[in-house]
Formats: sequence, structure tokens, C-alpha cells
Amino acid sequence: MVLATTVGTGSAAQAAPALPSWQERPTGTTEQFRGLAAVNRYVGWVAGSGGTVLRTFDGGRHWEDVSPLGAEELEFRDIEAFGARHAVALTIGEGDASRVYVTRDGGRHWQESFVNDDPAAFYDCMTFFDERHGLAMSDPVDGRIRLIRTSDGGRSWRVADPAGMPDALPGEFGFAASGTCLVSSGPRDAWIATGGGERSRVFHTRDRGRTWSVTDTPVPSGPSAGIYALAFRGRRHGLAVGGDYTTPESAPDAFATTRDGGRSFELVGAGAPTEYRSGAAWLGARVAFAVGPTGSDVSVDGGRTWRTFDEGSLDGVQCTADRACWGSGPDGRVTILRDYP
Repeated sequence: MVLATTVGTGSAAQAAPALPSWQERPTGTTEQFRGLAAVNRYVGWVAGSGGTVLRTFDGGRHWEDVSPLGAEELEFRDIEAFGARHAVALTIGEGDASRVYVTRDGGRHWQESFVNDDPAAFYDCMTFFDERHGLAMSDPVDGRIRLIRTSDGGRSWRVADPAGMPDALPGEFGFAASGTCLVSSGPRDAWIATGGGERSRVFHTRDRGRTWSVTDTPVPSGPSAGIYALAFRGRRHGLAVGGDYTTPESAPDAFATTRDGGRSFELVGAGAPTEYRSGAAWLGARVAFAVGPTGSDVSVDGGRTWRTFDEGSLDGVQCTADRACWGSGPDGRVTILRDYP
């Protein structure tokens, strides 16, 4: 169902373009797809529960099941793709439930390139700076967020030196909700979002994960609350969304923006949705999307004001260079919209 709900008031909302509308792309399954890799308006990958990975060449009209053999009991929460053939997917969980798989032939064959052997680690999210260099993050181990890194496109991984990572707060962790608690922009910058502790924070690296700084944010934090997703356009402009997944219809102060690369964050305020959101994405310099279990929102003014345009449940959203945006979520739901506005 399409809604015409406006979040916030004023001339900016009155002058806004027509609301977008998701086009449904049935997948033929009821698995939950928290992992989404939108390559362009035609090629996309989704990964989720039941060890399921699907791929499309035609904008989601047809889907191919390319799930790794033997992964049926695992839960994919992130997938990064570099075209129709090369993809890297992350499963989450305690101990050896956290794994990384890589394919270079479109999913016909998968290599299990990393299996976590530390019972204290729990991997949440993954990002790539380019087709070769990437990072995956775990919740804190020995008091610091743990990272693994690859320089060969996901075929091998090594644990990063923790010396450059600030100490974690008691109870602090990342949320494996949509694969976007760790994101990157450009060849060297990446950001990590957390919650769970006394404060929600954002970590930032300028050197591909060797050293990090950390910033407190005004987004409320708690045992199930904090920042669930980040989206950056360039090195300076970013969006943080979240809330508390246990109270999805009530998440005040869950949207924040940065204009200085994550050194400081400001709450969006009266123009923001007040419900929990697990995914966010930019489409160009002014348009942004946020999604969650209670709906989808759009901003056309750089994140200052938002309008809700769909009440269906989604976990993640991504937009591509050729102006397509994809969403994925529970019950096999995948959506797409093109050329907005």
C-alpha cells in the first residue's frame, strides 16, 4: 500500500515531488533477505535466512537460486557484489556460524574463505573499498571491535591488528540488521555504527581500517537500541538511522546526519520519522531512503525532512549509479524503483 504521510511540515514538504512507489519483484521464497547487493538497475543479489542467495540479471523479474551448498543452517546478513559473477557473502552468529563465502562464477561455485574460530567473536557486517580490499567487523573481543581484512577480493582473510581501534564501551556492539553497520566511501574511508552500550557511537577510519577515531552520537542507545545503519555520499555527508527493534513503532531521535565525515552528528529533529529503521541509502546528493519493518521513507532535501511512502516491511535498501534503488526484507520481499524523482 502506498501512503501519503508527510513527516514534518513547511514549504519544503509542500514543494516536494510526488512520492515514489516500490515495484514488487517476487522471489518465489519466504526467506528473509537482510543482505542486499544492488549492482545496477538490472543486476542484483540478495542473501538471507536458510543459507539462501539469489541473483537476477533483469531487474528482479526472474531470480536464480545460487545458494552455497551446505549453508542451509546458516543466516546470511550481508552480501557485496561487483557484477554478475563476483560476490562475497557473510553469515552471522556465535563461533563458527560467522563465515564468509566468495564466488567468481556467478554462484555456481562458492569458496568458504573464512570460518570464525573464536567463540568470543560475532561478525555483523562487511564492506569493500574496491573489488579487492575489504573489511568485516565483529562485536568487541577483548574490549575492542574486531576486524578481519582481505586484499584479494574475499578469497582470504586475516585478523587486523586491534591497536588502532579505540576501546569499546561496556555492552557495545554492532547490529547485523542489513549489512550496513559497516560502510565505506571512496578508496580509504569507512565507518562503523554501534549501540547496545551507554551511548551510540560511530567509528571512522581514513586508512582502510588501520587506525580509527570514534564519536558519540545523540541517537539513543540501549540493550537493543542504537544506530542500525549508516549511509555516506562522499567522505563528508552521512546519515545514521536506527532505534530499538523491540519497539519498532516508537523510535524518537533515531535519525541523525553528519556533514563533517562523522566527527559530529546532529539529530534530524521534527522532520524525521519516529519509527525504527534498519537500512538507509543515498540516491545522488539530495535524495535519501530509509526502510524498516513498519515502512519506507524518502527525503529530497538531504535528509532534513522525510515522507513515508510505503507501509510494507523491508530490512535493507541500496541505490545504484544508474539511479535504481532496491529494497529487501522478510517473506522473500524484494522491491525496486527507478529514476526517482
